[in-house]
Amino acid sequence: MGKAVGLKQTLGIWSVVLFGLAYMSPLIVLGTFGPLAEAAQGTAALSYVIASIGMVLTALSYSVMARVYPVAGSAYSYARKSLNGHVGFLVGWAVLLDYLFLPMVVWLIGGDYFHTAVPAIPNWVFITGFILVTTIINVIGLDFAARVNTILMIIQIGTLLAFIALAGRYVFLAEGADGLVSIKPFFGEGAPLSASLAGAALAAFAFLGFDAVSTLTEDTIDAKRVVPRAVMLVAFAGSLFFVAASYMAQLAHPGFAFADVDTGSSEIAKAIGSDIFETIFLAALVVTQFAAGIATQASVGRFLYAMGRDGVLPKRVFGQLHATWRTPVTNILIVGAIGFLAIGLDIATSTSFINFGAFLAFTSVNVSVMALYLKRHPDVASVSPLFGLVLPAIAGLFDFYMLFNLDRNAQILGASWLVLGIAYLTYLTAFYRKPPPELDMDFVEEVPDLVG
Repeated sequence: MGKAVGLKQTLGIWSVVLFGLAYMSPLIVLGTFGPLAEAAQGTAALSYVIASIGMVLTALSYSVMARVYPVAGSAYSYARKSLNGHVGFLVGWAVLLDYLFLPMVVWLIGGDYFHTAVPAIPNWVFITGFILVTTIINVIGLDFAARVNTILMIIQIGTLLAFIALAGRYVFLAEGADGLVSIKPFFGEGAPLSASLAGAALAAFAFLGFDAVSTLTEDTIDAKRVVPRAVMLVAFAGSLFFVAASYMAQLAHPGFAFADVDTGSSEIAKAIGSDIFETIFLAALVVTQFAAGIATQASVGRFLYAMGRDGVLPKRVFGQLHATWRTPVTNILIVGAIGFLAIGLDIATSTSFINFGAFLAFTSVNVSVMALYLKRHPDVASVSPLFGLVLPAIAGLFDFYMLFNLDRNAQILGASWLVLGIAYLTYLTAFYRKPPPELDMDFVEEVPDLVG
């Protein structure tokens, strides 16, 4: 086992912000643009504005909780400490749904765009290839994603800025300067607000990385000051990237008609920058998804190992490491098997699965702030009612409302997952006669030799 990096406290604010942006994967705004534009009926930019408002308000709650509880664990730890252990367990259970399905979504997006580049080969072949290669890498334990993190961020941001610039040039040449200022990306003809809200539920998928910043509290110098600022900076930066990219993409391609909705942004890339830029765009997206697949699969394998090690899940299945590679092989294989579900899903449905757990976790953080304020916690009692009650309540209602704008299949899966979690919690606590098992989140956020 490696040393716990969290004890070193070496990260400054820009290192933490870079981590949050890398986890957020800014290029994902274009990877999911087609399904989102279709759901929003051509008002993708408004969907991102709505999602940005909700996520920035939620980020405010995260920043409050990171200051009050500078510990690893994010929403799980906040709910457990602010509400109670049973609620905390169920929040952690909901977050696990994100962990389990996130690699699947990453592989699905990468496979679809790879298929666009080589249409003669069906996308299930590429999805299978993604799963097999990343699973082998994670089983062996090569820490590939961490080594190329900075390079990938440069590629992502560079490609995103190039897309925005080329889209602006395309619109300018076609319509002049007036064409660059339009309300159409926000208020498409005949598009109801309900469509924009449905798009916002999908758009929130792009923000899932901002809360990861709060897991670095034990790695960060002066965490009580740095982490809250970093959370807000990442949320604001993501909002700017996503709104600008969706606005320009929607200007360059009004409406939501695509030859293939799942890879709609590649059509826009070809229109604004010819075959050359489309190739560059596809290559950047595929490489980004490949590295993200490695990182997300490694993370969930490690998370499941921690749950098995601490008795939250059966230890004989989930709490074991390979004798030679020192990796949680069984867990990695389970995540890989779940990834094959991507073959039968589309991007909109699969991202909804992820958002169900995320919205529940986000809601719990907002409720945690209000609970501490009402309990007159010394670190929260001094803030104004606006930040202690009003804004967390608005953000919590937004997050909870977004649950009802998700894909119906996602709602069914999420509700079923929660029922299963309640049943499992009932078993673990002997019908609530014992306290729920506590996951050692300090371990989860360490960097042991599980992935390298």
